[in-house]
Amino acid sequence: MLSQKMEEALNEQLNWELFSSYLYLAMSGYFYHMGLAGFANWMKVQALEELTHAGKFFSFLNERGGRVRLGSVQAPDHDWESPLGAFQAALQHEQKVSGRINSLVDLAREEHDHATEIFLQWFVTEQVEEESSAMEVVQKLKLVGEHSPSLFHLDRELGTRSFTMPAGTAGPAKEAQE
Repeated sequence: MLSQKMEEALNEQLNWELFSSYLYLAMSGYFYHMGLAGFANWMKVQALEELTHAGKFFSFLNERGGRVRLGSVQAPDHDWESPLGAFQAALQHEQKVSGRINSLVDLAREEHDHATEIFLQWFVTEQVEEESSAMEVVQKLKLVGEHSPSLFHLDRELGTRSFTMPAGTAGPAKEAQE
């Protein structure tokens, strides 16, 4: 059973993950509008990952006897000054998510909630990957600068990213059957 404090914090994070998905969809739309379909694909895959993260929190809350409480999703920004600006914003967002996950781990330890702490370890590891992935694109965009041919080459590279359901995660269709 979750403490009230832990339940509230997990619900806040669930809603934050939904906002994250919404933010990356906005970034995807920004890139589609710019004619950078590969960049748009990268962000759309990121949006799907965040939606999967929200699903993990949703399932965990239910498994632990908590109550899921969905809130309003804040409208994200829709414009950035450049592809680099958008990816820098994505990196800053992921760093903020990492801080939120770390705070949840701290709370789980304070509450002596070992099951939640173990659940959150997946997210701790995931955030290292999330930050690294965004940072890699930021670094490449800094190297490319305003060189259009290089930007289009990077666009082609980012277009190859595909969504993979994390191991042990039931998809929406499977959960609907259960």
